[in-house]
Amino acid sequence: MDNSIHLLNEILLMLKKALFAELAQIGQVLSSPMRIEILDYLAQAPRSVESLSQLTGLSVANTSRHLQVLKSASLVEVEQRGKQRIYHLADDDVVALLQALRRTAENHLDKVKQLLSQYPDAGEVAPMDLASLKQALEKEEVILMDVRPEEEYQAGHIPNAIHLPPEAVEQAVEKLQAEQGEALKEKTVVAYCRGPYCIYSHQAAQLLKAQNIPVRRLEEGLPEWRAAGHPIEHNLSQQ
Repeated sequence: MDNSIHLLNEILLMLKKALFAELAQIGQVLSSPMRIEILDYLAQAPRSVESLSQLTGLSVANTSRHLQVLKSASLVEVEQRGKQRIYHLADDDVVALLQALRRTAENHLDKVKQLLSQYPDAGEVAPMDLASLKQALEKEEVILMDVRPEEEYQAGHIPNAIHLPPEAVEQAVEKLQAEQGEALKEKTVVAYCRGPYCIYSHQAAQLLKAQNIPVRRLEEGLPEWRAAGHPIEHNLSQQ
């Protein structure tokens, strides 16, 4: 009996070490800032290698190598669409993984806190969390603005969000003022983007604040909204 228990303990110990080794594989994959950035882009919409190359500033060959590493850890999947290979996140739990990584870094790394304090609207525009936004939307207290690029907006956005293209946000705000009129002063505008580090929502919030329009910025982004199980709207007619 003692030998059986000893053997069982040895087997369990080996299994535990093997499991820790597999966990370490995820850590090794996430040790590259470029691979984290690629995952952040894929959280918005499926993309080709060429598209990711343009977004990250990496060569196509280098981007492809990073994607193969991510694929080896089953964090991304790929499908063939015509002549293109399109990559997407394996599941929304990858978004949750990035959230946990970000929150841990923000809680424990002073350098992260220092960098966040350098955002231009830091301390000026109050952030709003997902739960508060959901409640405000249900009460029709806010005007929601998606300030991501067109491709990402079309791929999926929070229902009823108005699109403000980041490359023409000033003109879009002027158009919004003409269309919404007094509603902009009666309701709070909430701008959201790819996630907490995306610059577009910060830029839009600054611009709206300069126009004396009540504005807040969603603390997280579309991927976190989707991963929380909230509904997503697609502009299928324009895809």
